Amino acid sequence: MNVKIQHIIFILIFAIASCSSVSKTQQNNSKEEPVVIKNDSLEYEITIIDPGFNNYLVTVARPPGYHSQIFLENKNRFYVSIWNSRVGDPSRFNPNIYENLILYDPHVDYGYDVNYKLFNYFEFAQRKYRMRLQW
Repeated sequence: MNVKIQHIIFILIFAIASCSSVSKTQQNNSKEEPVVIKNDSLEYEITIIDPGFNNYLVTVARPPGYHSQIFLENKNRFYVSIWNSRVGDPSRFNPNIYENLILYDPHVDYGYDVNYKLFNYFEFAQRKYRMRLQW
């Protein structure tokens, strides 16, 4: 795939046993598939590997369509900004949680599905890791 940096959104989140509320035995016994959102025409990909996220999407997250795409985009811009600032400050914020920068171009229409799942990952992470994405 010919990849253009301005059209890529890539997240790779690894759940580290020390940061997770799920024990290592439980993680090994329940092989949860990563959530992958991909569209070759827009050349973006999101891969979220964090135990419990699939279950969160099914049981806790508001259903698709509950929030408008504009709402999700605005929240994602805000969350991405905070997330990326924390990635750059590993002495203050756990680098096992904030591992990778998120390349999210506010001028690109990633579509509803990407914005929905990205927003819900941020909501899930705040619950799971007991942190607030705010200034």
